[in-house]
Parts: sequence; C-alpha cells; structure tokens
Amino acid sequence: MADIDLTTPLQKVLGGNGAKLLAEHLDLHTVGDLVYHFPRRYEERGEHTDIRALEIDTDVTVFGQVKRVTSRQFTQQRGSTRGKRGSLVEAIIGDDSGGEISVTFFNQPWRENQLRPGRWGLFSGKVGRFNQKLQLNQPDYVLLDAGEGEEAVEEFAGAIIPVYPATARVPTWRIAAAVRTVLDILPPTPDPVPATTRAGRRLSALDKALREIHRPESQQTLAIARRRLKWDEAFALQLTLVQRKKRAQDWPAVPRPRREDGLLATFDAGLPYELTRGQRDVGDEIAADLSRPHPMHRLLQGEVGSGKTLCALRAMLQVVDAGGQAAMLAPTEVLAAQHHRNVVDLLGGMARAGELDAAPEATRVALLTGSLGAAARRRVVEEIRGGSAGIIVGTHALLYEGVDFADLGLVVVDEQHRFGVEQRDALRTKADQPPHVLVMTATPIPRTVAMTVFGDLETSVLSQLPRGRSPIASHVVPVAEKPAFLDRAWRRLREEVAKGHQAYIVCPRIGDAKSDGEDVPPVGDDGRRPPVAVLDVAPQLEDGPLHGLRIGVLHGRLPADEKDAVMRSFAAGQLDVLVATTVIEVGVDVPNSTMMMILDADRFGVSQLHQLRGRVGRGSAPGLCLLVTESGEGTPARARLDAVASTTDGFKLAELDLEQRREGDVLGASQSGHRSHLRLLSLLRDAELIGEARAEAAQLIGEDPELERHPALAATIARLVDEERAEYLEKG
Repeated sequence: MADIDLTTPLQKVLGGNGAKLLAEHLDLHTVGDLVYHFPRRYEERGEHTDIRALEIDTDVTVFGQVKRVTSRQFTQQRGSTRGKRGSLVEAIIGDDSGGEISVTFFNQPWRENQLRPGRWGLFSGKVGRFNQKLQLNQPDYVLLDAGEGEEAVEEFAGAIIPVYPATARVPTWRIAAAVRTVLDILPPTPDPVPATTRAGRRLSALDKALREIHRPESQQTLAIARRRLKWDEAFALQLTLVQRKKRAQDWPAVPRPRREDGLLATFDAGLPYELTRGQRDVGDEIAADLSRPHPMHRLLQGEVGSGKTLCALRAMLQVVDAGGQAAMLAPTEVLAAQHHRNVVDLLGGMARAGELDAAPEATRVALLTGSLGAAARRRVVEEIRGGSAGIIVGTHALLYEGVDFADLGLVVVDEQHRFGVEQRDALRTKADQPPHVLVMTATPIPRTVAMTVFGDLETSVLSQLPRGRSPIASHVVPVAEKPAFLDRAWRRLREEVAKGHQAYIVCPRIGDAKSDGEDVPPVGDDGRRPPVAVLDVAPQLEDGPLHGLRIGVLHGRLPADEKDAVMRSFAAGQLDVLVATTVIEVGVDVPNSTMMMILDADRFGVSQLHQLRGRVGRGSAPGLCLLVTESGEGTPARARLDAVASTTDGFKLAELDLEQRREGDVLGASQSGHRSHLRLLSLLRDAELIGEARAEAAQLIGEDPELERHPALAATIARLVDEERAEYLEKG
C-alpha cells in the first residue's frame, strides 16, 4: 500500500470495523498511535507464575489452563442497579505446578463461551482472596489456542509474547494482529534524531526500534529497542524544557529589588526567632531573582513545616516594597483562609493599611474565595483593582473574570500539583508583563523528577526544620494480626487528650453513599471491604472508645463556612479530636495536635501519608502517627507502610513512591487529560539516560534555539510532548 506513514488514518489500513474499535476503546486513530501503543509487558513461553506461590494484593500474569467454568444468576443488592438481575461467570485456572486460581466476571455472560475447559491462556490481574480461594477479579486475558483463529496462534507462536494495554472489546491479541498488519506494510520510518547524536549515544535506528518493541527476536534486541524509545521520550521532554527555559530568559519583567527601609526590613527586625540557614539562603536566591529584569521561575520544595510559607511571605513583602502586588494561590478554601490568617497574624499592624493602629508603611492583605458574599467580594475586588491590597490570598476565585490587579508582580502557587494547567495560566495572564512565579511544594521530589517535570525552573530546597519543631514517631497498627493493638491505640489517644493535647483521625472516604453519589459494594473488585468513612467512624467513636471527648468532623463536602468554623474550633482547642478526610493534608497548622491515627492507611500513597503525618508535632510536644491497616505481613501494602514508619526522610519516601506509581501521574498526564505517548521512561530507573538527554538537549538548543535546522526533530517533539503537556511542564 503506497503513501503509508505514521500520520495515516488506521481506517485506511485496517478497514472500518477494526479502526472503529481501536478509536472508540483505546483512542488510537492513526498508524503512529498504534505503533506507539507499546506492550505493557512480555511473557515467555515456559516461564510462568507458580499459582501456589502467588501473594495477595500483587499484580501477576498467570499462564494456565481452564479446568472448569460455571455461571449463575443473582439479584443485585446495592447501588443504582439494586433489584436488577446480574450474572457471574467463574472459571478455575490451573497450571503445571498443580495450583489453582479462580477468575470471575460480573455481567459478562459471553465469557462462558470463551473460557472453555482445556484452553490455555495468559490471565493478568491483581490477586485477591474470596471464600478462602485465590481470585483474579475481571482479569485481562489472552487465549493461546486455535479457538480464536489462526492469527492468535501465529502471533503468540514466538518465544516472547507481547501483552498490550487492552479492553474487554479490544483484547491484546487483536491489538497484536493490528500491529502486525501495520508493520508489514509500513515503509521505514525516517529518524529525526541527528546521526551524530545517534552515533555518540549508541542508539539504534528508530524504525528498527519500533519493530523490535512489538516483535522482539530476543531479550537483547528488546532491551536495545526500549533504550532507543526511552531516549526519544527523555530527549523530547528535555528539548522542550531547555527551549522554554531559554525563551523565558529573554522575556521582560519588572524588577522588584529589595529595599532596606520597607516592609520586609521591618518584618525581619520584628521576628521573634532566627531564620534557619536554609531560609536565609533561599531568601537570598529569591531576592536576587526578583531583582532581575526577567521573570523568576523558581520551585521551592521543603518538608512539611520547613518554613516555605515564611519564605514566600518575605518574597511577597519585597514585591510590595517595590510597588507591586503579590498573589498566593491555594488549592482549598481551608488552606487559603489559614494562609490569610497566618499572614495577617505575622504582619500585625503592617497588614492593616487605613486602620488606626496600622504601621506607617502598611499594606492590606485580602482574602478572595468562592464563598465570599456579594458585598464582601465587591469590596475585595475593588481593593485588588485599586492596588490598596498588596498581598492577595485566594483559591481559584482569583482566576475569575472581573478580578483585575493594579500591578501583579509575583504569583506564589502553593501545592502546585493541586492545580490544572488552565488555572495557573489564567493567573499569570492577569499581569501586563509576565510576573515572577514561585512554585511551592511540600512533596519531596527526587532529582530526576525535578529535572524532568520542573526542568525549566530553578530549584531551591529547604531541608532544615525550624527550631522548636518536634520529632514524629510513626508505627504500624496491624489489626488483622493483633486486634488488641487497636484498643491500645484508642487508649493512647485518650492519654494525649488527657495531657491537654489534640488528635486527628483520618479516613479515606467521606461516606453516606446516597448523598455522595458513591456506589460502594460490600466487597470490592479485590475482595476487600470498602474503605472506612468519616461519617461512619465519627458516631461509632462518640458512642465507643472515645466516648466523652469533644469530636468534630471535617470533609470536602461541608459548606466553606462550616469547614472554616470547624477548623477554627479545633485550632482554638474547643475540640479534642478531628475526624477528617485528606482535606487536612495540606497546610493545616494546629501546634497543640500531637497525635494522628490514619485508618485504612494502606489505601493512601506514600507521599500522602508523609504529608498527613506532618500535621502533628508542630509544637513543642513530640508527635505520634499510627498507621492502622488490615494488610498482612509480607504484602506490598504492608511493606509500604513499614517504610513510611521507618523514616521521616521525605526524599527517601519520594523515591519509594516513584517506584510504585505510574510514571504518567508524575509527568502530569492526569492533569492534561490527554493520552500521552510517554510510555517507557522511568524517572527512577532511567536517571542516567535522562541526564544524558538533558546534556544533549542543552547543546543542541544552544546551537539551534528554535530547531530550524532540525524540522523532523521539532515535529517529533510536537507528537511526543503535545502542547498541553508542554504548557504543564512550563508552568510547573
């Protein structure tokens, strides 16, 4: 077939039906989309998982034979389908070791015809346990016998079997057949990477790599292909970041130099404690950036409680001293209100311009959130427009049309990962010239992630904790093995309250499924009960182990004024215990809270657990965090919790988190909402390759800033790093 290349529509190659399925179910529309839909993993014939050795809660691929299959009808008991008839197909899979595992499918009766006894296949999923039996619930599978036609047998006749990301309607063997059809007629793909780079980095040709990734002759050729395609992903990202960093260096911005007699000097002189060395060093870096005629783009990362907010406030005061305004964007109303209170408290009379007790050089600190009443909102918007409000703290309400700044000089984005691309961009465009930007995160970021995701930002790290911060001890409470430990935990919490301290109890879910729109089955796909919920736990504690204590409830579904009232009560010591969701994860600061119990802790990620426990030990008394779990010893979930309990080093935990998360999440795929071609690159395992790509990109952009001499490379970047992803990377 003539004139086929990566841009050719699949319909032209595969015909209408095949192309329609790939488009509807996998979002694959062109030859390039399909060729870059790489196998998720590979299986080798004769090398399979021993069913008898499977561990609960692990992802596996089982190579086995269907021993028997049954189906039955039942009446559904929960959710929107309550009362309707349903069906369950269950097959028992066995292997050469003599082990057996059941595979189950709900409301998919056609599976019974596919899974006929005697057929061999690959079954991939997460191992659970139900009725004392090992189970894969709704696994992906590939049948390897002739029942599915000659194509299936031919595709899986080789020693190395590709297993693709697939769906029920488009199983992996259909994808493999489509790939084979395309590769058989696709002419050699031109290579956009300069020959000198390929030779210097010992990279295989792109066309060879694309063919070998789908149909490898050996593990060695597969490794060579993967390295080349990983390089392309890393190189495209680094070229984009280096290019944008170079462009940003040429943008004009209003310099905001430090004044020796302004708000910042007065503020520093009145601080009741010394800045840490890290805060002083970071402050100097930011001050120097703000003084330049080009916009600052700096990432400030530091552990929970390391003093990032103080650094940001000093930067905002420098900008106000220079005649500009500073805006701090917070992800939640609770955090925005708390930032506002903290800034006002720290500044005192310097925050009350126009009032009787104001300092001579005072400004105003405004708070703008979505829950403000109409009159209050009009007043705040006028203060922002007129310039009397020098510091503005707010949520996404700052982005609304009609909120105009007199002279926006600095944007501080707190917990950047909570904001989408459009939100950050909207605030930056409210300035006549590009404002300086300071991005803050309390999530420690491994070096390769910082290099890849924030590669166009200068990075500052606060590693010291301020004086007076107390250590946090963390322990796992394994309730399945030692239920008495949970009783002891509740008694320990009462002891903390008896000492005059306060405690948090964190749950993964709000609860009240009917009003929440949640459809929570009694047993999930993995055979486990649903996560515990705030609205269920709080009354149980009031009537049970915490009877007599003052208990408050906080979650994201409460109205904003109610959330603020609960937090104020807790901060004022009017509540002993706060039962909450992760709404407390970021920025909540109550120094008197010394203990946290995280229920179903295995349902949270590593970084989230680290963030949560940072809410305690913020005063002079030591902090205690108990990680309550039903996960058994030796499971991956338990290993994760043991790691969190063993260290408070956020960077070690960030590396662990990165090992366990999908790379696409780290690279921002969930924020852009678009399918990404970034498939193979591992920020942790491929650190050396990313560093090489960074060096090569810097040299190439130095010689050819707009890649005018490398048009094919520019086109590849456009495909691998789409515009929305590039915007995400730029704004950090």
